[in-house]
Amino acid sequence: MAAIDNYVKDFLGHKKVAVVGVSDRRDTGCNLAYKRFKDNGYEVFGINPRISTFEGDPCYPDLHAIPEVPDAVFILAKPDVTDEIVQQCVDLGIKHVWMHCMMGTKPGLAASMTSVSQDAVDMCRENGIAVIPGTCPNQYLEPDFAHSMMRVIFRSIGFHRLN
Repeated sequence: MAAIDNYVKDFLGHKKVAVVGVSDRRDTGCNLAYKRFKDNGYEVFGINPRISTFEGDPCYPDLHAIPEVPDAVFILAKPDVTDEIVQQCVDLGIKHVWMHCMMGTKPGLAASMTSVSQDAVDMCRENGIAVIPGTCPNQYLEPDFAHSMMRVIFRSIGFHRLN
C-alpha cells in the first residue's frame, strides 16, 4: 500500500483539470471542487452532457468535446460514468485520474457515495494512468473545516492509503 500524498501532489501539479459531474440542479461537492480548482489558478473544464455552461464558463458533454486535452480529470459521478470517462482518458492519452469517494479510499464502506469503479481503476493501471481511487480534492485545496477534519480522520484510520 502506498500513501496517497505523492499521488495527490502529482495530480495537483497539473494545471488543466476536467471536472466531471458539475451540476446546475443543486450545490454539490463536485461544484465545490470546480470552484476550488479555479480559485487556485487551475484552468478548469466542467463536464456534464446536460448543460452547456457552468459558473459562466463553457461546459462540455464529455472529454472529447473539450477544445484542448486536459492534464488531469476529477470524477464525481456514478461508477458507470467513471467507466466511460476513464475509457475517454485512455483514448485521449490523459495520465491522471481522481475518482471521488466519500469514505477516503475505501469505497466499499460507502457504496452509494462513490465514483470509484474497480473496472475503471484496473483500466487506469493497465494503461499507465496514475489513479487516485477515492477521497476528494476538497480535502487538499484550501479545505474548509469539514474537509480538513475528514482528511485527519480518514488518515488516522488508514483510509488514505492506496492498494
